[in-house]
Amino acid sequence: FDFCVDEDQTVYIADYDNHRIMAWKIGSITGELVAGGNGAGYQPYQLNSPTSVIIDQSTGSLVICDRGNGRIVRWPLQRFADPSIRSPNEGQVIISNIDCFLLAMDHAGSLYLSDLTKNEIRRYERGDR
Repeated sequence: FDFCVDEDQTVYIADYDNHRIMAWKIGSITGELVAGGNGAGYQPYQLNSPTSVIIDQSTGSLVICDRGNGRIVRWPLQRFADPSIRSPNEGQVIISNIDCFLLAMDHAGSLYLSDLTKNEIRRYERGDR
């Protein structure tokens, strides 16, 4: 549904129908599962129809619009960045009860998201979430 690219040119894809986020490193012929992928659901290790993904450089994590669950989650990337570190593969809910669709983040770390039910764009500053 959506994608973003990090400074190493790794592409992160919001795979809506498979309820996961995949990462594709430059030159790779296979992707790596970095979030979700445990079927559609609301548990911390699951996503439900993600529509948008961005990188939060300051926390080393992905921020995901988990549309089917009406929430925004932060998912750590340390497992992907360093395979010797085995952290739990689960996200942390940072915003809930929202009809989100797309995300963006500015250089100051403010998070912008679209709310389809209210027909508005919301801004959350770093301390708000």
